[in-house]
Amino acid sequence: MWLRALLACGLAVPLPLSAVTSQSFQVSATIIPGCLIVGGSSNYGALTYGSHSALATSTVTAALTGGVTLQCTPGVTLSMSVDGGQHSSTGRNLQLNSGSARVAYQLFRDAAFSQGLGIDQSVNVAYSDANNISLPIYGRLQLPGNQPGGTYSDTLQVQLTW
Repeated sequence: MWLRALLACGLAVPLPLSAVTSQSFQVSATIIPGCLIVGGSSNYGALTYGSHSALATSTVTAALTGGVTLQCTPGVTLSMSVDGGQHSSTGRNLQLNSGSARVAYQLFRDAAFSQGLGIDQSVNVAYSDANNISLPIYGRLQLPGNQPGGTYSDTLQVQLTW
């Protein structure tokens, strides 16, 4: 009987299986397109028309300089819009810092001043180097020749989307 029980147990012992020595697993990542604002400045730059005589009536132009640059994932669509500024009751205006006199100005998105940049108008920002993108903002104003002397200024808000 003992032999029978031993044989019964022996038959119940599992036989060794072959070990799996190679197997595969999945690896993946999702890269989300976007942009990064580079630079420690708290503003996107300055549009400076310079100093001119209070009697001047010439047209003055300027380009956005300084400030930050952007880096974007290659192929991402970057767009911007610029508000009307602090003195925009009748369009964009520079206002005398110590008074209420104003000088109107316009913004453009090209150096030839042929593509206007309207108030809150969303426009695409073209770039050739995704690691060094500057905002294409250009300004033009007609000096009126009859405003009080002093410093005129405005502050604009830029909205970037991608």
